[in-house]
Amino acid sequence: MAWIYLVLAGLLEIVWAFFMKKSAGFTLLGPSVITLVTMIASFALLSISMRTLPLGTAYTIWTGIGAVGAFAVGVIVLGEAATPMRLAAGALIVSGIVLMKLSSTA
Repeated sequence: MAWIYLVLAGLLEIVWAFFMKKSAGFTLLGPSVITLVTMIASFALLSISMRTLPLGTAYTIWTGIGAVGAFAVGVIVLGEAATPMRLAAGALIVSGIVLMKLSSTA
């Protein structure tokens, strides 16, 4: 279950990052509320997953899912640049996530 909670926490991190961008510096109420609610839920699920997963593994995977997911949303939804260097950086992050998962004993 810890891995499911961790993946959900990472997905919620993508959601709150997107809505933080949409909140225009927390000046728009709707996106600001979504940001705060999903942020709290993401942290809560991360905390639950850390009951059994090692700190380094859980935190690295959580931030990695958020980083790669936010990058993908930026490119696909917001039309941000997908340069070869940015794509390579995303691939390296995914590689790190996979290695961290494979190295975990939990």
